[in-house]
Amino acid sequence: MDPSELTGLSKFIWDGLLGTLGYGEDTPVYKICAVLCIVVPYLLGSINFALIVSRHKFHEDIREHGSGNAGSTNMLRTYGLKYGLLTFAGDFLKSVIATAMGLILMPWRTGFAYIAGFACLLGHAFPVFFKFRGGKCVASLAGVVLVINPPAWLFLLIVFALTVALTGYVSLGSIIGALLIPVCNSIMPFWITPTPPAGILCTILMAALVVFLHRKNIGRLLEGKESKFSFHKKKE
Repeated sequence: MDPSELTGLSKFIWDGLLGTLGYGEDTPVYKICAVLCIVVPYLLGSINFALIVSRHKFHEDIREHGSGNAGSTNMLRTYGLKYGLLTFAGDFLKSVIATAMGLILMPWRTGFAYIAGFACLLGHAFPVFFKFRGGKCVASLAGVVLVINPPAWLFLLIVFALTVALTGYVSLGSIIGALLIPVCNSIMPFWITPTPPAGILCTILMAALVVFLHRKNIGRLLEGKESKFSFHKKKE
């Protein structure tokens, strides 16, 4: 996209700040912003709320309970609805911030929004602050999709909710939702039309990452041993 085609908030940022600084691809400002769109989202993703809450509130490591996953579903099952929702909100919001950062810092290189979102997911899955053992990226992925494509987010939320309601398996809803993201984003692009090549690649990588992180769940689903969703905590 050419800067002259920008509208709304992106145009305001370009005209009011970035344009006056000199923001061509060969300038230091552009290069710094490009690096920031990768490094900062990864560090944000590495802030794992399941681990923070379980350690500071219960003086335990959530990875030692339940499924061993540092995510909101395991928090809900282990400590109850309140801490599951708190974890989900934190992981969701950090990816919203990371992806929005990509849109704001690179208003006409929109592929960076996807890159920033994917970097945040990598941080959540492999957090530098927690020995690279994190969560399965479902809440964080939801935050990324909300920023890059709100209509697709709403559709995928419905698909996820129906899958969980009909089967009882959160993991199955998560896997199906992740696999549909590249398709939905291509069919119904929102902010970014058409989806840039970096966006197509990143949505495929996001889906592949979530499926990879759910590989054990897939095995249990095939064997009929996967745990079904419940609001009742298991740990007293």
